[in-house]
Amino acid sequence: MLIGTKELLRLVKEKNLVENLSERELENPEGAGFDLRVGKIFALDGPGFLGVEKRGTPPTKLLADISRGDKEFVLKPGEFVLTETMEKFNLPEDIGVIIKPRSTLWRSGVAFHSSVGAPGYSGTCIFAIQNVSKYNFKIELGSRYCHIIFFRIEGGTHSTYRGQWKGGRVSTEGKLEKQV
Repeated sequence: MLIGTKELLRLVKEKNLVENLSERELENPEGAGFDLRVGKIFALDGPGFLGVEKRGTPPTKLLADISRGDKEFVLKPGEFVLTETMEKFNLPEDIGVIIKPRSTLWRSGVAFHSSVGAPGYSGTCIFAIQNVSKYNFKIELGSRYCHIIFFRIEGGTHSTYRGQWKGGRVSTEGKLEKQV
């Protein structure tokens, strides 16, 4: 079952479910969750590897960062980048999340790549966007670009998130590491 915004706001205040939400989301969220804002943009800078026991993601290069005063970024046709949210999450063991793009992205020819957030995850979220159109796409840092929906886990989980991405790590920086 999806968790409504009244309950989510209570969990934000009492359990610190989400940190650094925008004023808009704290005062008047719409829909069944919260809109998230883009805070950093990274380029991939090398090859990746996915194996049975080990994996390694490419090193990254920071292209734009709202905290250093960057205002906008132009995503060129065909360009693929990783993005980091301004918001940080502290998911308890009974709540998971699904992340979807805001429609302005796909209406502008920009594909959004995300995954499911597991119970127990804490940290910022990293997503990818790719300009699949033939036109430049300008994105202002701090703009809302995706929507996160929260749901309760009925019947408990075998274990909470134990992956290596906890804390909002962007990459393995080209190093191989054991799959957890």
